[in-house]
Amino acid sequence: VLLVFSIKKPDFSQLLLDRFLTVIEALDITPVIIITKFDLLEDDFIYPYIEYYKSIGYQVITTSKYDQTSIAAVIETLQDRISVLAGQSGVGKSSLINAINPHLTLKTDEISEALGRGKHTTRHVELFKVGSGLIVDTPGFSSLDFQEFKIDTEILANSFIEFFDLSVDCKFRGCLHINEPSCAVKEKLGSNFVYNKRYEHYKEFYEEIKKQRVIYPRK
Repeated sequence: VLLVFSIKKPDFSQLLLDRFLTVIEALDITPVIIITKFDLLEDDFIYPYIEYYKSIGYQVITTSKYDQTSIAAVIETLQDRISVLAGQSGVGKSSLINAINPHLTLKTDEISEALGRGKHTTRHVELFKVGSGLIVDTPGFSSLDFQEFKIDTEILANSFIEFFDLSVDCKFRGCLHINEPSCAVKEKLGSNFVYNKRYEHYKEFYEEIKKQRVIYPRK
């Protein structure tokens, strides 16, 4: 899955990125983070995020409509596999596909100034061939329901990959990194602000999952 996020219009959201990554890790799918509209970058705010997500093992590619090298990196990632583009409306998914294959000329649209987010230009799922790979463009969306993917608190803990790696040093087996003492995940708080935000998002997702209504299968 290529997770497409933009520098702005709409603004980059670490919260939404972490939600996407949680679901994708739970489904055991390989994610690639694509950050578009790099030509709109006005300061260095995005670099700590890029460095952090790379440091925990994710591939991160930044793209710009003026940078063909970055487009080539995306094309290379797509080879010999079926990939899905996912992300909010307006982040540039259709524009990215047009850059990958200019012959497609998919419809693109400007950001909605009134709503501060993108307008839907892809209204159905489409499959395109890119070299030896296939790419699926999907309508944009901005939320994911953990319950729909049957993600419980244990799966959540395992889906934050750096927390999973640290959990071997937690005092208690099956530590959920919330109230347990001698928790290696909590002990690392303060070491990196992106890590701190990841932990805040983890706790937010944990509380959301705990409040979900249990759906029992029909007999």
